[in-house]
Amino acid sequence: MKRHLNTLFVTTQGAYLLKEGETVAVKIDGEISMRLPVHTLGGIVCFGQVSCSPYLMGFCAENGVAISFLTEHGGFLAKVQGPVSGNVLLRREQYRLADDMKSSSLIARAIVTGKIANCRAVLQRSLRDHSEKMESDAVSLASQSLASSMRRLQGDYFLDIVRGIEGDAANAYFEVFNHLITSQKEEFIFHERNRRPPLDNVNCLLSFLYTILMHDVRSALETVGLDPAVGFLHRDRPGRYGLALDLMEEFRPFLADRLTLSLINLCQVQGKGFQKKETGAVWMDDDTRKTVLVAYQKRKQEEILHPFINEKVTIGLLPYIQAMLMARYLRGDLDCYPPFIWK
Repeated sequence: MKRHLNTLFVTTQGAYLLKEGETVAVKIDGEISMRLPVHTLGGIVCFGQVSCSPYLMGFCAENGVAISFLTEHGGFLAKVQGPVSGNVLLRREQYRLADDMKSSSLIARAIVTGKIANCRAVLQRSLRDHSEKMESDAVSLASQSLASSMRRLQGDYFLDIVRGIEGDAANAYFEVFNHLITSQKEEFIFHERNRRPPLDNVNCLLSFLYTILMHDVRSALETVGLDPAVGFLHRDRPGRYGLALDLMEEFRPFLADRLTLSLINLCQVQGKGFQKKETGAVWMDDDTRKTVLVAYQKRKQEEILHPFINEKVTIGLLPYIQAMLMARYLRGDLDCYPPFIWK
């Protein structure tokens, strides 16, 4: 089993990363603020005006540590990594199945089933813990609608129909998402899902966490030798990582959505930490972004019993495990792809 490794998030503007022996050093205002052994890192994510020495980039590439560069507000710019692992036969099988609509539909149904099941689990957990603080009838109806969508997925449908079921389920889920926010209701109001750019504080949190989650899922797919750009539910499009988006669907509700709700309901983030620009876009300030990143790292270190392999693993390992299961299915070692379903 792959060992859980931390991601180094660098948000301080003007920071400079360099190699010192076998460590990654972070220099701020001309002084070294920290040193981390490279073997403890799974990846480095740089936000905004953060630069790296060429020697560090080569060092990280040799040690399998990918460096991602994002805008200050979380938009993806570029990624530096070493040679991609895996063998050509696995990727050729991935491409063959992606070109076959029946095979793509079968895999997409499994992925969407996992996503809807986890969305429903978020609603049910909120009903169990906070039913007196929300419109429980509306949330219960949405939960029933998601259960109905899962039953519909049992049919042998074309890919477009699977997408339609996924879209209907997402609408039902997000229609009641605002009810799951039980504190700071004036500062955190959710009307609908919007992005590029996010137009309210809740969507700002969701989009930021989805970006970080994409980094982890893409890295996991590359680790096991799969092509993150060629998906089954999300079809090929230049510049889009279809398989990474596919695998993300199972984790959005369990990891990103739940963490968003926790940060708001426990008052770990506050409305004053968000700024609305003239364009209508909403950005979080540096302190809030750091709070979110720390909370995300802590959540990744929590343990959970994986429902398929029946082992306790850290949440941070889940993308890698699902990528490994996807590779095993594509190689013919499994009869079907088992999505991650939170219980």
